[in-house]
Amino acid sequence: MIERGATAKGPSTGLSSGEAAARLVRDGLNILPQRPPVPLWRRVGAQLRDPLIVVLLVAAALTLATGDWTDMTVIVLVIAVNTTVGVSQEIRADRAISALSGLTASSARVLRDGIQRQIPAAEVVVGDVLVLAEGDIVPADATVTEAASMLVDESAVTGESLPVGKTPVLQIAAWESVPDNTSVSAGTALVKGRGRAVVTATGKASTTGQIAAMLSECPSLTPLQRHLIGIGRLLAGVTVALCAVVLADGLVRGLPGELMVVTAISLVVAAVPESLPAVVTLGLALGARRMASRSALIRRLPAVETLGSVTALATDKTGTLTEGRMVVRRIWTPAGEAAVTGSGYAPVGAIRLGDEELHGPEPYGMTALLTAAALCNDARLAPPATAGGEWAALGDPTEAALLAAAAKLDIDRGELHARFPRCAERPFDSDRKRMTTVHRLPDGGFQVVCKGAPEAMLNPAVLADDPDLLAGAADHADRLAQAAYRVLAVAQTERPTPPGSEENLEKGLHLLGLIAILDPPRTAAAATITACRHAGIRPILITGDHPGTARAIATELGVMHAGDLVVDCRGLREVDLTSATVFARATPGQKLEIITALRDHGEVVAMTGDGVNDGPALRRSDVGVAMGRRGTEVARQAADLVLADDHLGTVVAAVDEGRRVYANIRRFLIYALSGGAAEIAVMLLGPLFGLALPLLPAQILWINLLTHGLPGVALGGEPAEPGAMDRPPRPPAQSIMGAGLWQRVLRIAVVLTTVTLGAAVWAHHTGRPWQSMAFFALGAAQLGVALGSRSRPGSWANPLFLAAVASALALQLAGLYLPPLRELLGTQPLTAADLAITLALSVLGYAAVRLDRLVHPGRPSPPTAGTHAVTAQAGGHAPTEI
Repeated sequence: MIERGATAKGPSTGLSSGEAAARLVRDGLNILPQRPPVPLWRRVGAQLRDPLIVVLLVAAALTLATGDWTDMTVIVLVIAVNTTVGVSQEIRADRAISALSGLTASSARVLRDGIQRQIPAAEVVVGDVLVLAEGDIVPADATVTEAASMLVDESAVTGESLPVGKTPVLQIAAWESVPDNTSVSAGTALVKGRGRAVVTATGKASTTGQIAAMLSECPSLTPLQRHLIGIGRLLAGVTVALCAVVLADGLVRGLPGELMVVTAISLVVAAVPESLPAVVTLGLALGARRMASRSALIRRLPAVETLGSVTALATDKTGTLTEGRMVVRRIWTPAGEAAVTGSGYAPVGAIRLGDEELHGPEPYGMTALLTAAALCNDARLAPPATAGGEWAALGDPTEAALLAAAAKLDIDRGELHARFPRCAERPFDSDRKRMTTVHRLPDGGFQVVCKGAPEAMLNPAVLADDPDLLAGAADHADRLAQAAYRVLAVAQTERPTPPGSEENLEKGLHLLGLIAILDPPRTAAAATITACRHAGIRPILITGDHPGTARAIATELGVMHAGDLVVDCRGLREVDLTSATVFARATPGQKLEIITALRDHGEVVAMTGDGVNDGPALRRSDVGVAMGRRGTEVARQAADLVLADDHLGTVVAAVDEGRRVYANIRRFLIYALSGGAAEIAVMLLGPLFGLALPLLPAQILWINLLTHGLPGVALGGEPAEPGAMDRPPRPPAQSIMGAGLWQRVLRIAVVLTTVTLGAAVWAHHTGRPWQSMAFFALGAAQLGVALGSRSRPGSWANPLFLAAVASALALQLAGLYLPPLRELLGTQPLTAADLAITLALSVLGYAAVRLDRLVHPGRPSPPTAGTHAVTAQAGGHAPTEI
């Protein structure tokens, strides 16, 4: 424990080698905990326990029992593909924790036995004295004991967009409370200055270790996965029960036992939509491919569909809603105020005062102000390494922004420092909140330049200007700060001799002006937020930044409106997490707590982020979205979706794809379940109309193979319906069979059953081959249902589906007219007239779907708790269900 108020400069000799070795044995290596690898067989077993996969395994066994090798091969292939995808997703998820090791330092400088040594970072122990310099990665959590101009980039861990100045804890009086800026965290980096710190936590006890523990929790099932599990259980029970009824009925009527057993097994296979996993996988894969073409890279396929049901979008600020780079936007001098254009650190743009673009010598003092800011500056600007690349900041991003603004008036830092060499300086520290440099003038005099926070600069102790001028400058600085700008005041003076002491260095200066710096919002961010609200998605801002900055950005971009709640997470326990719109100063654990609260409240949450601090929340959310360019590897590994272009608008495009996938899965369910229900109904009701066995087992399996095969799978590739993003998301608790889908399945099944039995009964009474007509009518009518289920009937969209339906119809005809197939299926050829009549009746399958959508367009679903407001703002549209 380091005592505050001590006069010593801190531990000078560090630990002894013996003590360090003992602590290393006691606490272990300074590495992140690794979970033991899960055996492959256990991963495969977990996938095969899925209820729908169990149903398919039973179906595969039954098809094997009937000798239907084709169906069995298809089912086994579907099981293998789904199991492979699931196992690979688990393995990728495990990499999120291992990616944290990339943030840790490979080596560290410590004091051991009074000597500075470089050791592997894994051997750092509690009590070690770290020696830190610009560019170093902090190897462990530590308390700062010495600091000289020490600025630490903590954005990856805390989300704070600006580097944080550090104050040695030994400078804090014993009766004072310890501020937040006296410690450093593992994984952060020094961007400026130097210092020493005593290690307080290593390995799993460090900040990154605690984040790794949060990441170790397995992701929960997506809404689609939960719904499919429910459907699998329901289908298994209902199908087995109904097929048992068919078996019992046949045995009671004296039909051969072996024939009825095979028939019942065939009905089980027909009723179970074994193509459902293939449809889901294809739909998700096609969605992932479309997203990839729009710079959204899917890492976990189920996330494609989950995006379509998102009700809340929780987003970080820095680099997501903003550009993640500091830019000078306003310059104020006593003679006027100018606006600065341009983005990033590129020296491209202009400085405009009203309609006038300033160049070179000008009467407003802008050139003098930016010249002084470039002199009192330790940063550098690095040009692009490749053609079309971006300029980068070397050093403090705020100082780099000053250099970029100066370059817009053709002020070159290198030339300035050559003409006015620095001969003395007083570095920035968090107590003074100022930085001062002294430069030798060509005539032999000295120029003193000082920049710092307005509250530390605009007072008579530093400036010798008129009090009215200082008061006006302070008022203007306050207004800029309230608008989310970071404001710097710059002053200078000339002296014939060097200042005699540091105390006199920052006295008697004259104000040059104020510079307002901002991490500007992305140009497309406001439109993206508007699109989210229009689609019924509630935007939420969660950031590590100051509440004032968060509020200003959220208001400008439309994330929050008048009356919305802004929460400072230092008092998080005192508020209802589900009612707030903006969360500021959020730690990694608090982000996780917020996401958990939203999900427990019934929201389906997509979370965007780019830092290590976002990793746990990305993992816990329904859909984690990471930035691909500026995001950390930890964030990318923890996420389900990676935005290659770092544009939040890509999330909206991904949501559109997710809604398309979900709609197509529902289309397939209507198509497959109505056909399966019709087949069972035909077998149950046929005997009542004198049809002893309406369909043979081979005929049932053939229809099932043709209809649930390529046409069913290709239906998953249908394009999105127009206006899909003009409706709010479906309620998260709504079943995939909800919103009238069960009723639609039953209505269409009634039509299919009527068409099939009608054709068979008429043919039976007129001496025609009634079983063959029933066989063709049922298969063709189901294909008609498939055509009617399309999102855009009559169009050439999804040509693969049209080809699949045409092929299936041709094979159905081959079952009537190709001798080998006739012998296998037990069919007879139909005359041209009988075939035309059967085809005409089958068109009723197409008509039934289209008419049903007109008569029952879909019931409006009540919005969830999180979508009431956004639904109203979007115009109150109710979702139109498939």
